[in-house]
Amino acid sequence: RYLNQLKEDDSLCRQAQTSGTFYLFHNLSPFLQKVGKKYLVPQLSAAEMRGILEKLQEAEQWMEKSVLIGCSDEHSPRFALDLGGLDKSVIEAELQGSFTDLRKALFVVDGKDSPLLASAQSLLRWHQSHHYCSRTGQPTQKNPAGSKRVCPASGVTYYPQTSPVVITLVSDGSRCLLARQPSFPPGMFTALSGFCDLGENVEEAVRREVAEEVGLEVESLRYAASQHWPFPSSSLMIACHALVGAQRAQISMDTLELEEARWFDLEEVVEGLKREPSSSKQDDGSFLPWFPPKQAIAHQLIREWVQQQTA
Repeated sequence: RYLNQLKEDDSLCRQAQTSGTFYLFHNLSPFLQKVGKKYLVPQLSAAEMRGILEKLQEAEQWMEKSVLIGCSDEHSPRFALDLGGLDKSVIEAELQGSFTDLRKALFVVDGKDSPLLASAQSLLRWHQSHHYCSRTGQPTQKNPAGSKRVCPASGVTYYPQTSPVVITLVSDGSRCLLARQPSFPPGMFTALSGFCDLGENVEEAVRREVAEEVGLEVESLRYAASQHWPFPSSSLMIACHALVGAQRAQISMDTLELEEARWFDLEEVVEGLKREPSSSKQDDGSFLPWFPPKQAIAHQLIREWVQQQTA
C-alpha cells in the first residue's frame, strides 16, 4: 500500500527521494562491488548519492531521473538511477566498484538482488525508449516515481508494459529436450521459449512454440512458475513442463531459430547442473553442456525435472 502511495503521490515520492536508497546503473549496467569472492549490490543513501553528483558538478535534476523500484520491509524506498551521461571511470573509482553487464551480473550476485536489478533495468530501459508520444510526437514527462509518462499535449498516459513469454521444458518421460541459439555462450543449453502471439493463451503458445521449434506435438502440459526477465526488454516468463509421446519424439529443428536441439538423459542433466561455464571447455576446443544460472527460471524447470525423475 505504501509503495502504491509513492507512485500516486508526487510530493510524497519526492520526499522519499531524500531518505531512500539508490541502486546505480550506467547505460543500463548495474554497479557492483567485489568483496572477497562475493559480488555485492550496494545501496547508496540519498546523501551519498548527492555527494557523488556534487563531485561530478552535476545539477539537481539528476535525482529527478531516478525511478522507484520497491521498498524494504521497514518501508525504506528503493530507487534506481542511470548515470549514463556521466564519466563512468570517475564513479567507479569513487565507489570502488564497477558497472557490469546485467547478464553477467545475474550469474554472480545474491539471489535476492537479481529480481530487483532485473526490474530496475527494465523500467530504466522503458523510460529511455518512451521520451515521445506516439500520437503527437511531443515529449512525454515522467512522474517522480517513474511509474508512468504523460504527454502534456494530448493528455495520454503511458504505463510500462511487459510481454508474456512461455518457457517450456519438454520431456518424453525419460529424457528432457534442451536447445541453444547461435547467440548463446558456448556450451549453454536451455528450455524452449517464445513470445505469446496476440490472442493466444498459455497452452496454445506452448503447443505452437514446441511444434515450430522442434516439430513435436505436446500431449499434455502443466504450469510450473513465473518470473520477470529483462531480456530483450521486459518479459514475464511463464514456465511449463510439457510431455510428448516417446514414440513420436524425433526432433525436427527450426534451423533459423536454433543452432542445436537434442534429448538429454538424467545422468547428462545431473552432470550439466554441476558444471560451471568456465569449466565446460575441453582440450579439443569443444564445450560440454551447461545450463542457465540458479536465478533463471529455466534452471528451476531443469531441477524440477531431475527431482521428478529421481522421486
